[in-house]
Order: sequence, then C-alpha cells, then structure tokens
Amino acid sequence: MPSRASSSSWVTRSDTRLVPRYGYPAQFDDLAALTGRISELLLSGDYILGKPVERFERSFAAQVGADTAIGLNSGTDALVLALHALGIGPGDEVVTVANTFHSTVLAIVRVGAVPVLVDCTDTDYMMDLDRITALTERHGLALAEDCAQAVGARWQGRQVGTFGDVGCFSFHPSKTLGAAGDAGAAVTGRPGLADRLRSLRGLGQLEQNHHLEAGYSSRMDSVQALVLEHKLPRLDAWNLARRELAGRYTRALAGSAVRVPDAGPGHVFHMYQVIVPDRDATLAALRAAGVDAVVRYPVPIARQPAFAAHDFDPADYPNADFLAENALCLPLRPEMTPADVDLVADTLLSVVGRS
Repeated sequence: MPSRASSSSWVTRSDTRLVPRYGYPAQFDDLAALTGRISELLLSGDYILGKPVERFERSFAAQVGADTAIGLNSGTDALVLALHALGIGPGDEVVTVANTFHSTVLAIVRVGAVPVLVDCTDTDYMMDLDRITALTERHGLALAEDCAQAVGARWQGRQVGTFGDVGCFSFHPSKTLGAAGDAGAAVTGRPGLADRLRSLRGLGQLEQNHHLEAGYSSRMDSVQALVLEHKLPRLDAWNLARRELAGRYTRALAGSAVRVPDAGPGHVFHMYQVIVPDRDATLAALRAAGVDAVVRYPVPIARQPAFAAHDFDPADYPNADFLAENALCLPLRPEMTPADVDLVADTLLSVVGRS
C-alpha cells in the first residue's frame, strides 16, 4: 500500500513530543535516598574507583552471572581495553558484524588490528552466538562480546557477556542499565585477564606509581557507581516491561506493512526496530506527529569515512545496507504505558497503512 507519509493533510505538531525517545527522570523513583548517598560521597572524597565501584562491580558480576566485573569509563573503553588485554594488536584480524555502532570497529582499529566485517542475518539482523562460540573454540580464537545494548539479555537462557573470554557493557544513559553520564564495564571468568584489565584502566599500574605497562585512564567514577547500584535491583523488572511492551507493539502491527523484529525470548529490546516502506518520509511523519522515532546506524560501517582505509566493499553486506535504508526504531522505555504503545502503533499505521 502506498505510504501516506508525505500527505499534505498530515497534522504537524513540532512543539511537543507526545511519546519521547528517552525518559531518564522516571528511573529515579527514590531520588532522596540516592542524593543522600551522593552527598555523603562528595564529603568523603572517594570520587574515583574506591568502595562504591567495588560494591557495584560485585553486584553487577552477580547480576550477569560472571566471576568478575571491572568498572570502566565507558562501553567504548571496555571494548578497547578488552582487545588490548587479550593481546590483540597490529597484524591481527578481528571479525565483527557489519551493522553495528562505530565504537565496535573503532576499538579494533584503536589497538592496531584489522577489522573483518560479516553481514548480519536477514531474519533477526544479528549473529548466531552458538555458531560463533563453536568456531572460536574449534580454532582456539579469543571471543570478546559487545553487549553494549544488552544488559540483562540472554541467549539460550544464559546471560550474554559470559560466553566468551570477556564481555563488554555500556552504561550510557540510553542503555537498559544507564548511569548519569558515561560508564562501562568488562566482565570475565579469567582471573589473569581481570588483573590485566584493572592494570590497563589505571594507567598500567596495580599499585600507586608502579607502572607495569602503558595503560589508559579509564576508571569508573564513584558517583556513577552509586547511580548504577541504585538502579541495578530494578533491572529485571525493567527488562520484563520492555519485553511486554515489545510484544504489544508486535501484536498491534501484525498483518500490516510494517515488518516487526524477529527476536527470541531473551531479548531485552533496548530498541524496537521495524522495517517500514518509504522509511525517511515515514520517520518525518512520525516525528511531526509527536512520536520520537529514530534511525540507528543510518550509515553502515562499510560506508563510514572513518574506516575508508580498510577498503570495505559495501556490496558484501547487503543486509546491513538494507537496514540502513529501511529500518527505524520506535520509542521503547520500561516506564511507557500500554496506551503509549497503542498511540505509537496507531500513528505508524495511519502513516504506512494497515495492510
């Protein structure tokens, strides 16, 4: 059915966002308790790493079923330090997916390695973790999991981040577990790797002024650890809410011109990505109507100027190209109501048609 996205009868409401993309304040339901702890921290002077970070590291490791968590400055740093700690460097090839955020490939380039892209599937737009782990075990390869958008997600009942040598997480405010600024973590079951990550994050030292290697300054701030510690007990409930809202979207959009995500039961729906006809016009109409939809990864890695030196052929990654041209993400936050989802779905259906 032809799109109505460019219809002149469409009403523009640019002064408000009826369904915003983010709702950070809603995640602080007991703000007085948190601000009290932050006030105590500010008076203590324990600002970087220290006891708050140590507590969060233990809690987060237990949450995802890992032996050890190492608090870092960002999810991007988690990827860079993970590759460095694994001994990846110049001349090494690192295989990753073609439809991903810049940081995934940036980390590979930053340690001097060569990124090798693999196209995603044309069904769930991801990669099969069972096949990946089988390949790495068969050939004795290291596996670093980029779990930036998947805190609390599971594959075959097991928490992501625990399949490989190291799992890398982002706590950017937009993620399923978000800090009040940048923060990240790496998890591992290898004690030696954990020690290396701790050394790397702290300028290559395990004790003050004894630098064993050229490291990084990538330590988690104590304030961010307090925010994350405050939110962590709510994560499971938030992820359950995300799955329930995603299911409501799927049911509402069934049978329409919208292709809904093919996601398994362990998905946490950091975003609800759909394929729509006439994507750019549809996006413009949604935003004009107050639905804060967004396009993720509008320029695939193979077409990014930052990686032009690697001479990727975009024709090798048709599924990544297809997503960049046809996908958009609908708002999905755990504090959204069923009525919010219905409003977004009805608005989208009024733009693209119901069948």
